[in-house]
Amino acid sequence: MTTQPQPAQAQRYEGPVPLPQQESDYYWGKCKEHELWLRFCNLCSQAYFYPRDLCPRCFSRNTTWVKASGRGQIYTFAIVYQIPRPTYKGPLPYIIALVKLEEGPIMPTNIVGVEADPAKLKIGMPVTVVFEDITEAISLPKFQLA
Repeated sequence: MTTQPQPAQAQRYEGPVPLPQQESDYYWGKCKEHELWLRFCNLCSQAYFYPRDLCPRCFSRNTTWVKASGRGQIYTFAIVYQIPRPTYKGPLPYIIALVKLEEGPIMPTNIVGVEADPAKLKIGMPVTVVFEDITEAISLPKFQLA
């Protein structure tokens, strides 16, 4: 995935906007429909993230798409209290996290809908996917406490 500067029409989102590539177009299309899909290797029987044609475990190209449950657990997280760059105008603090999906992959994301309080967040807490529409073409998967 490559990124491009944020377009002016995005209202709240202040991060880089993903630029879909041919092998990730399906993923981003499904995110726009508010569905989370993963790549699945038919050779080693493992789901994986980030979506690409080549399995990162066994390097097979015998892969397909599978719809994810959208459920997982907080694997790790950090709370960002300072602006990440001078032009950032988004909310502070915010929570970045790695979420371990029920299907196995670990996915980078944000935790939303909860106060950024370390006393309220714990590793292992259950989460579910939600989507933020950031442009007319891109919706980002984020997670909230289940």
